[in-house]
Amino acid sequence: MTVNILTLKWGDKYGPEYANRLYSAVRRHLGLDFRFLCFTDDRRALRPEIEAHPIPDFDVPPAWQRTPWLKLALFHDDLAGLSGQSLFLDLDLLITGRLDDLFAFAPGRPCIIHDWENPVQRLFRRHGAPGNSSVFRFESGRSGAILDRFLAERDQALAQYRTVVEQRYLAEALGPQRAWWPPEWVVSFKRHCIPAFPRNRFTAPRLPPEARIVVFHGHPNPDEALAGYRSDRAHRSCLPAGWIAEHWR
Repeated sequence: MTVNILTLKWGDKYGPEYANRLYSAVRRHLGLDFRFLCFTDDRRALRPEIEAHPIPDFDVPPAWQRTPWLKLALFHDDLAGLSGQSLFLDLDLLITGRLDDLFAFAPGRPCIIHDWENPVQRLFRRHGAPGNSSVFRFESGRSGAILDRFLAERDQALAQYRTVVEQRYLAEALGPQRAWWPPEWVVSFKRHCIPAFPRNRFTAPRLPPEARIVVFHGHPNPDEALAGYRSDRAHRSCLPAGWIAEHWR
């Protein structure tokens, strides 16, 4: 079985080294045959093993063309000749364990992260399922209805869901058959690796033992966490996480 790994890269926020390191990590941690596709507006300096494709056409107003809403365009049934199981990965995450399990889990169902909400966020959540789209799996070539649904209600969706909660729309659009990744497999660096304040001032971040993927949402990014991160928000600061160097290469 050949599976697909998909990622998106546009603009200059993340250089080619992010895609190259992501490919290297997938190769180290995935035993299945795979295609690695990067949809990008700049293919320069990408590893030759990476299939570079243009960013998919996406029928939204210009202000939304280069935002995380682009992830919905990956559900097009005719995208890059894709078929079979596809796993989307954000560029700025860290792969730390076996990925084969993410293709064996909940067979036949789309999968996505259950977002890491604190009690206040849960209380004031206004729209959508509490999903995080940094890591999601779906069936390429057979999921076009998700994109069709978005295009049919595009203006309403863009008005109702702010850019930062596109992932909530996506999680909801996957339908009631969606499965949440096991929480010990896909973890948040901020929530699960940085010790609680004030221990973060004198204890370095740790890698949870069952983690397959560490997600860096907001700051710090992997390079910032590797060096140690100072934040105006005391509970977000961290000492250097030296173990990142082992996985981010």
